[in-house]
Amino acid sequence: QVQLVESGGGLVQAGGSLRLSCAASGRTFSDYAMGWFRQAPGKEREFVGAITSRGSTNYAESVKGRFTISRDNAKNTVYLQMSSLNPEDTAVYYCAAAHTFGGWGINDATTYATWGQGTQVTVSS
Repeated sequence: QVQLVESGGGLVQAGGSLRLSCAASGRTFSDYAMGWFRQAPGKEREFVGAITSRGSTNYAESVKGRFTISRDNAKNTVYLQMSSLNPEDTAVYYCAAAHTFGGWGINDATTYATWGQGTQVTVSS
């Protein structure tokens, strides 16, 4: 079982950048697929992107080309590098961990059994 803690959120102007971190505890971090999701007030949680245990990535169309997910298995940490931010990116961002087979269900929140507490990202116009 893995535990997750997000950090790096804050207030940024439109066009700026932020890097979020998700630190994991557990002996088998390298076996997990890691996903990033976000939720704005009054809206449903939506998929942002994910990285498999083998390093393959997938992104929502709305963030493709602007956001990059990476992982450092030696540090048990996954990162979300966000660039060219706009006010529509304002949300609480969550990281999540899941065991997957062949990346099955990597875009589906129900695939993920463990979630972090979330970190607030606010983009001002």
